[in-house]
Amino acid sequence: MITPTQIRLFIKPGCPWCDEAIEWLTGHGISFVTLDVIRDATARAEMLELTRQTKAPCIDVDGHLLADFGADELDVWWTKMGFALP
Repeated sequence: MITPTQIRLFIKPGCPWCDEAIEWLTGHGISFVTLDVIRDATARAEMLELTRQTKAPCIDVDGHLLADFGADELDVWWTKMGFALP
């Protein structure tokens, strides 16, 4: 298992999928930084550059990206990537 060192979650406030991602990460005791792509133009530009899209949520785990997902996809992706849970 790989222990992630940097987890960044790009979100849009009020987005139900973003809320699900936050709940999933928090529920698993995972520390992460939230980047609001509505209020922060730099975060929005970075998300677009990384994912080539404007849909949220998008998660960056040590340079590994998952974009436009729900909690179920995040759960499968996290396991597939071999990331450890705390």
